[in-house]
Amino acid sequence: MNTDKGGKGGKDASVAGPVPADANGAAPAAVDPRLLVREQGFAGYWTDFKRRMRGGELGSLPVILGLIAIAIIFQSLNSSFLSAGSLSDIGVYIAGTGIMATGIVFVLLLGEIDLSVGSVAGVGAAVWAVLSVTHGVNDWLSVILAIGAGLLIGALHGFFFAKVGVPAFVVTLAGFLGWSGLQIWLMGAEGSINTPGGSIVEDLTGYYFEDIAAGYGLALVAVLAYAGALLLDAKRRRAAELPFRPMSEIALRTGVVAVVAFVAAYVLNQSRGLPLALVVFLAVLVIADFVVRRTTYGRQIFAVGGNAEAARRAGINVERVRISVFAIAGMLAAFGGLFIASLSGGATKSLGAGNTLMNVIAAAVIGGTSLFGGRGKIWSALLGILVIQSIQQGLNLLGMASEIQYMITGAVLLAAVVIDSLSRRTQKTAGR
Repeated sequence: MNTDKGGKGGKDASVAGPVPADANGAAPAAVDPRLLVREQGFAGYWTDFKRRMRGGELGSLPVILGLIAIAIIFQSLNSSFLSAGSLSDIGVYIAGTGIMATGIVFVLLLGEIDLSVGSVAGVGAAVWAVLSVTHGVNDWLSVILAIGAGLLIGALHGFFFAKVGVPAFVVTLAGFLGWSGLQIWLMGAEGSINTPGGSIVEDLTGYYFEDIAAGYGLALVAVLAYAGALLLDAKRRRAAELPFRPMSEIALRTGVVAVVAFVAAYVLNQSRGLPLALVVFLAVLVIADFVVRRTTYGRQIFAVGGNAEAARRAGINVERVRISVFAIAGMLAAFGGLFIASLSGGATKSLGAGNTLMNVIAAAVIGGTSLFGGRGKIWSALLGILVIQSIQQGLNLLGMASEIQYMITGAVLLAAVVIDSLSRRTQKTAGR
């Protein structure tokens, strides 16, 4: 990188002032000062953090602060809130809704909405129950077919939206009504099918890895994988002569992740062990995050969500992206429905109704995914559902009625949307 030798303190030319022409007389391309953050170490990150705050780029900070506040408030009101058993229950309860919220994050990144996830979850559970329990189909095959049914339903929604031009709101609202009817029809006159003992669906939320080595082992794998990814990214950026994270920052980030992972493993081991439900949910998040952040397809989702017409002119198949995103949402909705069936003890004609849709969409939005498209992270699903489930867990411990839970969750959702709107307005004012 060229530097201005005459600048004060030998600062980088992209920051200090104009860069002299090279030997051929051509001026090198200007370098965005934000790209130099990693080279400036922690001082650079602090400067960048203040710039982001002034520009309205709040990221996950409000959610994290909210989780800390929730923990402090409910722990002060009931000392059992942060107990090992309570936190273990939260880890299990967030899985089904969190998986469904992961699919909604994909849809919100397009700037669209899916109102059918609750009924699609119900159809997925009904398909599994009818095939496995009523007709004796192999349990694994029944689970696969149930998830496949959700994928096909989502693809159908995407087809009407992308190919026919029906607004996603209308398509999925029609799906919400239509698939609810199909769910009731599949469940038959009795309206419920209990989960048989020892089935795959029962184990989704009922199985725990009781050996303490499982929890600590998963924590170790997560830390090593995270550190490896950071080191590999630094190596690639160094080879490409791009600013990269210094080893001090990599060590700090890895240390923070290690503390969180091993503390979580310790707490879970104080109760029943590592829940299978939490492991599956985290696996879904990791895979989805890789798809969104590390693949061409993921970048296309952001492009379409940011500006569909510009994406089309750039050669992106906008219709294919839209159909596939709704297919992913449908697939994850059906998968999440199996977790809900596991928690409730079976499939019913009302599974996925009630506040399921509200909680799924609220989790994605509260976690930081923008309702306006093109901005958000897969991990928003985890943060958002943690907020919702923590509030519900705390209120349950205090013996609060369900209507109080609805009002508080609604208020938190409104606050998240207000923060998102103000953040976007601030960014426009700042020229971003």
